[in-house]
Amino acid sequence: MAESRSTPHADRFDLSGKHALVTGGTRGIGLMMARGLLQAGARVVISSRNKDACAEAQHLLSEFGDVRAIPADLSRHDECRRLADLVEADSEHLDILVNNAGAMWREPLETFPDEAWDSVIDLNLKSPFWLVQALLPALRRAGTADDPARIINIGSIAAIHVAESPNYSYAASKAALHQLTRVLARELGPQHITVNAVAPGVFPSRMMAATIEAIGDTIAAKTPLRRIGRDDDMAGIAVFLAGRAGSYLTGAVIPVDGGIATTASGT
Repeated sequence: MAESRSTPHADRFDLSGKHALVTGGTRGIGLMMARGLLQAGARVVISSRNKDACAEAQHLLSEFGDVRAIPADLSRHDECRRLADLVEADSEHLDILVNNAGAMWREPLETFPDEAWDSVIDLNLKSPFWLVQALLPALRRAGTADDPARIINIGSIAAIHVAESPNYSYAASKAALHQLTRVLARELGPQHITVNAVAPGVFPSRMMAATIEAIGDTIAAKTPLRRIGRDDDMAGIAVFLAGRAGSYLTGAVIPVDGGIATTASGT
């Protein structure tokens, strides 16, 4: 049996010297995760389609560490490739890839349009796959047996339980992303790359703003932990999965939702 080597407690969550890319990192969950990675010592690139949002988020996050923002429309394959090239030009290795950029479309079944499938699937499912393809050489260069490179896909509890809102393409795309996570974990594990998914519940974000305003108190009351998510909840799971503490975890889908999706009392 191989000798067990203990890592000092602080080092389990220290990301000093690591390079990370967080897509959709200008707001919501992506911004929360980017902040957490920066505070743990990582150098972080964030991306968003909106140039102004990139500039604003870079300014906001700069107080926490070394951050760079790159505008990119990741619903397009060529833009995923362009972003990957820019990230690799900055650093030949990539320790952490957070695939967070996503879209949602709510509309009743009778009128749910074709474009609600194409736009959502392209960004929520194809984009993470395209970025893994493009950045695989940089991830391979970063990973070692003791400290693998990390891919963190942002799924949803809408892919674990059935939500009440009519978000057909969103739920389906996130369920597919959860399975893609497992498939990639099996293939990339021997290459020293872990692949896990986070399935967030209700967190403050532009995507969830209308829901929180309308029924936020009701959701919190029906959640086992009696609240909606906070910034530190998402920052914490990002640092755990990216650090030494999470180095032996792969192929997992982790609900970060206060218990909504996995308990009978959930909503």
